[in-house]
Amino acid sequence: MSSDQARSDEDLESVDDSESRRRPSDDIDGGEYEPAYQDMIPGPQTEDTGQDRMEITRAESPVFNRELELEHVLEAVRLFQCHRCTKIFKNPVTLPCGQSICRTCIPETHMRSSITYPAAPGRLQGFRCPFAECAKIHAVGDCGLDVVLRKVIELADKEIARAKAVALQSGMATGIGFRNPWDVAGVSSLQDIDPVYQVLEGGRLVATWSLTTDSGLVLDAEITYNDIATSASQEELPDVDVQTLRQMQAVLRTEMDCQVCYALLHEPFTTGCGHTFCRPCLHRSLDHTNKCPLCRRTLAINPPNNPAIRSNECVSRIIGMFWPQEKLAREEAYAAENAARDGDLDIPLFVCTLAFPAMPTFLHIFEPRYRLMIRRALDGNRIFGMVLPKIPENDNDTKFYEMGTLLRIVNVQYYPDGRSLIETIGLTRFRVVRHGELDGYAVAKTERIDDVSLEEEEAIEVAEVAAGPGSDSPSGESDMSLDGNASGGSQVAEQTSQSSVEMEDADDNNSNHSNHSNHSNHSNNSNNSNHDEENESQATASPQARITAEDLQTMTTQSLMRFATDFVRRMREQSVPWLTERMRGIYGECPTDPAFFPWWFASMLPVKDLEKYRLLATSSVRARLKICCIWILEWETSRW
Repeated sequence: MSSDQARSDEDLESVDDSESRRRPSDDIDGGEYEPAYQDMIPGPQTEDTGQDRMEITRAESPVFNRELELEHVLEAVRLFQCHRCTKIFKNPVTLPCGQSICRTCIPETHMRSSITYPAAPGRLQGFRCPFAECAKIHAVGDCGLDVVLRKVIELADKEIARAKAVALQSGMATGIGFRNPWDVAGVSSLQDIDPVYQVLEGGRLVATWSLTTDSGLVLDAEITYNDIATSASQEELPDVDVQTLRQMQAVLRTEMDCQVCYALLHEPFTTGCGHTFCRPCLHRSLDHTNKCPLCRRTLAINPPNNPAIRSNECVSRIIGMFWPQEKLAREEAYAAENAARDGDLDIPLFVCTLAFPAMPTFLHIFEPRYRLMIRRALDGNRIFGMVLPKIPENDNDTKFYEMGTLLRIVNVQYYPDGRSLIETIGLTRFRVVRHGELDGYAVAKTERIDDVSLEEEEAIEVAEVAAGPGSDSPSGESDMSLDGNASGGSQVAEQTSQSSVEMEDADDNNSNHSNHSNHSNHSNNSNNSNHDEENESQATASPQARITAEDLQTMTTQSLMRFATDFVRRMREQSVPWLTERMRGIYGECPTDPAFFPWWFASMLPVKDLEKYRLLATSSVRARLKICCIWILEWETSRW
């Protein structure tokens, strides 16, 4: 392991066992902890039909798993084997691609080039994935010690040690031999060699575990056993192995419960901090917050509902081996609950205006249908969807655009005549899958729109900056595979294609909003290359920047951010009407976090709603920043 990797060891430290296994009701930082899953989005706020209960629960009747037999010994040991060193896992680390290796098996790390966002300390160093099917660059900060897998191996080690102690007392031993690979393949060999047996203490399970722990076991090796009986009879040897294997099956089961739903892990998904949850549970938790439900660390992961993102392969194999019947029952129960939810139009829609995540929206409610909708929302989870109205092109067309933003009501003021003024805050984006009507207002089944992971965000930046003129980014440290370059680059290019921007009167934008408390923003540091510094000097040279729309495609993410914030600073110095103190009181000061800036900028800048609507379809911070920068170029070259 390199010195760089040694310096980054603290980024791979796991959470202490007492912290990682505690229940979500424990206090954190001296305060009361409210788990994310307690405030998830339920169904429609109409009559309780029983279909809006979305908790994922255990099967109602107990499930009896199969009893493991002697022939399962080798398969069971291979579940805990590192595919890089071929030994039993030691301090296992689960990579973003779902594969697990020992901590000491992590390849040599290097400083990642052309990464300016988010440029967090744990993401500056990376390594090439040792698995050929992935081969991507993983950030060190995304690879924490796997808490579940480490605990499972510790428990298995204890059972093996207990069985080994029994073997020592009885003088039990087993010979392990390796079959000729030609014989295994059914091909005659030039040499007919009998396997040479290595004698180890214990039965088959203990001997195989000890051999794998000490010297490793070739992944595709075929093994033959020779049971050696001394004081114990020949019949007792298999019984010891089976009893130990079944004891492991019982002991390990307690570690395979999701810490959100407390049921057997379904599609186990391991976060960068090393905690494992059901994929659906983590997805629903992210509806509330982007922090780990256990340790509260900010998560930088791929959208869990993306089927291309693989689950924890090792934990999945362990569950499939030890508890196949329970796994099947769990899958059937989840499928039934999911099918019931698919029939629900569970999100009420307010067809009115554009809204953005993390931004306030103030609404004057006076229509009877929306009074009813808001009253039901207030009686429930205070959440509804906001979509932009449109003119239908035909009888089958909708009266609103398909993408919108979930809003949460944070304050309401009633008037004597029944009207109300509500203050909301944007949560997440969504796309309407199906829609209908309930008591005069629209309701819909929606799917959440997520950004790509930080890993993909960084890879897109590397690919686009490398495509620029004069780029000398070393190919050996590219942060994306060839397939990723093609898909990522084309997606962002499509989302940021330049279109004519029509400017509205600033007063029209000002009249739509009221008062808002400042939104706290997060600053981040940048580690810029020479190419970044050159673009920075261009972006800040003068109001009439020498940057074209084509230049934006190859600028670093931080250069795009500086170009945009410099424009805001110049406009503020010119006292433009859309940057008055009143507007800043509503939306807050200019954010320094690139993730929040596009939403703030779109809320402030007087641009046509259809142009702002493009932001809702984007899947990366970089894509949104480029759209904002195109607006700036149009603004500075137009008359207003």
